[in-house]
Amino acid sequence: MADAHSYPRNDPRSYLFVPASRPDRIGKAIAAGPDAVIVDLEDAVAPDDKDAARAALATAWADLRPRADTSGVALLVRVNGADTVWFEADLTTCRQMGVSAVVLPKADPPALRAMRALLPDTACLALLETAAGFDDLRAVARAPGVERLLFGSIDLMADLDVADDGAPLDYFRSAIVAASRAAGLPAPVDGVCTAIGDAEALAADTARGRRFGFGAKLLIHPNQVPGVHAALAPSADALAWARRVVDQAAAANGAAIAVDGKMVDKPVLDRALRILADAQ
Repeated sequence: MADAHSYPRNDPRSYLFVPASRPDRIGKAIAAGPDAVIVDLEDAVAPDDKDAARAALATAWADLRPRADTSGVALLVRVNGADTVWFEADLTTCRQMGVSAVVLPKADPPALRAMRALLPDTACLALLETAAGFDDLRAVARAPGVERLLFGSIDLMADLDVADDGAPLDYFRSAIVAASRAAGLPAPVDGVCTAIGDAEALAADTARGRRFGFGAKLLIHPNQVPGVHAALAPSADALAWARRVVDQAAAANGAAIAVDGKMVDKPVLDRALRILADAQ
């Protein structure tokens, strides 16, 4: 059951993966300054090492969680999929550790129900990375306990047998953003940028996600944290525009206004307010 160390309501912008098999790296990941750290029991751990990684994480958790709390970092666990032999043991360990939020890979309605049966009060971040999951996207977004949707672009490419994460995935980007909005969830989390050490590629990848409506990004290396935060922050021009809109709307006291030669109605004002909120 989730306790006082709950999944944050101020939605993280950055989710940094770190292997569960390397507890020493978890502390370093927390210190790197992401908004959230996802301790990974799935892809980052070889099959023969799953049990040892789970045991090592359980031993280290009592020390790691206070460090994350002190740093203001949400500490999550990605479990193995519901179709694996490790799923139940992973969730049992998460319950014993008091994990506040679990990242569920290959999320679909049956997997969500299986997780809910074992962890009825734990928040779920549903990782959409298969065609089957997207086929049930609306049900996943509205499932009990789901707090946010994550875009597993790399696994989805493999499932669809496409080699380009650009245009071939644009439909899925729009779909997950729209489903999140319709379900009242925060803007979803974009997939990883695999170009470690390439700041320009990371900035472009993050900016593309922001244009589609994503509000955060999955990361695979600590050096990606500053670049993602910078790319998701409103530009100076956008902030200046938002302040003009909000200030002039307040001064007009409900009367119609135009800013920079364009009419300002409620959707425009709402967008300006969101930009100012993002900057904070």
